[in-house]
Amino acid sequence: MNELRVKDLFAIDPMEDVFRGMLRPWRLAAAERAPRINIDLNETAADYQLKADVPGARKEDISVHIDGNQVTINADVKRESNDQSAGSKALRSERYFGQCTRSFLLDSPIDESRAEAKYENGLLHLTLPKKAGGSGKKLEIS
Repeated sequence: MNELRVKDLFAIDPMEDVFRGMLRPWRLAAAERAPRINIDLNETAADYQLKADVPGARKEDISVHIDGNQVTINADVKRESNDQSAGSKALRSERYFGQCTRSFLLDSPIDESRAEAKYENGLLHLTLPKKAGGSGKKLEIS
């Protein structure tokens, strides 16, 4: 789902768009949104430190792939079984399930052999060391 909206600058009545947007059922859009992986990424001279929110996933359902300077995080988020007593029915269920993926490129290649991952309480911590000798060379202009 694309969350980007482009406003028409040449609309005949721009206020009509504003009022129409206020009448749109905004609660339905939030329920249809797929699970997302939100990240915080910090860089030091030696490595990258990454924290990723992966709520609703088990450690066994998360995979991290490193290919040079590309990092990909995959997670299967599954809906829990809904235990209901006899004679009751679910009126509304807003919990989500599905698969989410996040992929990004870093400036330096990663040393896969020294990379570490830890997952607890819905938060994935990655330590991604930079490969030795991966720094670039600055050329002097004559």
